[in-house]
Amino acid sequence: MELTVSGILTILIVGLIVGALGRLVVPGRQDMPGWLHLLIGVGAALLGAIVARSVGFAEADGFDWRELLLQVVFAAIAVAVVARLGWRGGSAHR
Repeated sequence: MELTVSGILTILIVGLIVGALGRLVVPGRQDMPGWLHLLIGVGAALLGAIVARSVGFAEADGFDWRELLLQVVFAAIAVAVVARLGWRGGSAHR
């Protein structure tokens, strides 16, 4: 994936999906706002794409399930870490 406008939009869309999947994969209740999960998903999508390219996953034509799986794993790890550390943002936190 090249870093063109369409490539960046693709990363953002995949990131939103990966963030939602990362939230679903982590068991238990995460006391974090939804936008934070989506932001984590965008970061995980970028990191997953970089790692997939470095190990040769992203060289296949079309959609690569291994890259998506890698992105979801990164998102799940990040969601679990942030949930474990405790989200302290915003004034609505109790």
